Amino acid sequence: MPVAEQVMRHAAIRPHRLAVCGPEGDLTYAGLAKRIGDGARHLSGQGVGRGALAAISLADPVALLTAVLAADLAGATPLVCDHAWDREQRARIMDAIPADAHIVAPLPAAEGPPAGPGASPAVREHAGSASPAVRADAGFVSSAGRACSPSDRAWACFSSGSTGRPRAVVRTRASWTASFPHLNDLAGIGPDDVVLIPGPLVSSLYGFAAVHALATGATAVVPGRWSDASLTAHLRRSTVVHLVPHRLPAVLETLRETGGPLRTAMVGGAALSADARALAADAGVNVVSYYGATELSFVAVDADGSGLRPFPGVEIEVRTAPGQSLGEVWARSPWLAEGYLADAAGPLRRDGDGWMTVGDVAEPYRPGEVLRVRGRGDGAIQTGGATVVPEDVEEVLRKAPGVGDIVVIGSPHPHLGSVVTAIVEGEGASRAALEAMARGALDAAQRPRRWYAVQNLPRTPAGKPARGLVAARLAGGDPGIRRLI
Repeated sequence: MPVAEQVMRHAAIRPHRLAVCGPEGDLTYAGLAKRIGDGARHLSGQGVGRGALAAISLADPVALLTAVLAADLAGATPLVCDHAWDREQRARIMDAIPADAHIVAPLPAAEGPPAGPGASPAVREHAGSASPAVRADAGFVSSAGRACSPSDRAWACFSSGSTGRPRAVVRTRASWTASFPHLNDLAGIGPDDVVLIPGPLVSSLYGFAAVHALATGATAVVPGRWSDASLTAHLRRSTVVHLVPHRLPAVLETLRETGGPLRTAMVGGAALSADARALAADAGVNVVSYYGATELSFVAVDADGSGLRPFPGVEIEVRTAPGQSLGEVWARSPWLAEGYLADAAGPLRRDGDGWMTVGDVAEPYRPGEVLRVRGRGDGAIQTGGATVVPEDVEEVLRKAPGVGDIVVIGSPHPHLGSVVTAIVEGEGASRAALEAMARGALDAAQRPRRWYAVQNLPRTPAGKPARGLVAARLAGGDPGIRRLI
């Protein structure tokens, strides 16, 4: 079932329940349902229906969610884009991933009867019966009118930022929505909850959290970005928070100072420290942490602090090459993505038996044991709100004198989340020369803040530098990696 239809059903049952709270104001489920229905009729009238890809780039998170769900109701596939891209970035990305529609302003109300609670069938009928039309300048194609299917493409988003290599992951409806009940069971989330989602919805984690909350019938608090100033007000009404690990301490500290009804923290991404769990326990907050990837969705979950174990429906293998102490994480489950739009290159690989990997690294694993992930495969670095693609930095710095090869990773930072860190292969590289090249060719967020050198980088069987193994060795204090000064 489309998430938009679930929102319509909640609106019919509890029309006055708050659905979304954003920086521009709040919407009840009845109000959100009307906007979704009107937006779906507008898109259908433009020929945007089944088979169409709708690129959505909106700053306001409520307008973004409305457009996403309107596209969903019309049968199109929403592609969530970053509104902060400049014109050149946007043009480069859309050239690589051509869309049938570009939504850059909030959807207007469509003409005709209001699409309040219970109007979903009429909206779908309207979308399905729109006269076939193709608009030459945008390639709009109308809906074919068939019923929605679990195999429909229902969501697409970018996995690792926008610099240099656009890579959009697309998911089927079943892989996107069928995991919702499992997450509700693990975290105890229901329609009476208020879920704080304190980050940009262009992030797959935060975007999933918002859509999941609405499908559940809960209230989604979507400020659009992290804000220390507004955290206190949000925590006064939130019962659940869904966020990344490095944001949890600030939430717990604010909660300790001000109090509030928060009882559950959903934490996705990197491993969560024992100290963070202890702080949460002291605050009376239950932590459910999980590991996954945009391409794999949920892989493993830790609901009680005992360690990561397979998420419901997931099989896990860690495939270790001969002579290696760490291996690649492979998963097989109903939650796997379909792949990348436009056949873009990326870390996602699959075998002939339904298993997929993005190259994440873990210790050897057997069924029934705890999964111990040691490094991320694609290496995308979140630093101070910016996303840095390591390959873009490596391409520049590899040209510096004395550099045999180079690996760029993210190192943990207490305030920024991560900082860009470069590990250079070769003994002849000069930090001064590397920094000069970085200043001349990289954006501020892309420039490494920490520099190391190693005689030989570990490599994959294909001969490429093994980014995850480098990160694990650095984190483990490997004496063969020295600081460049």
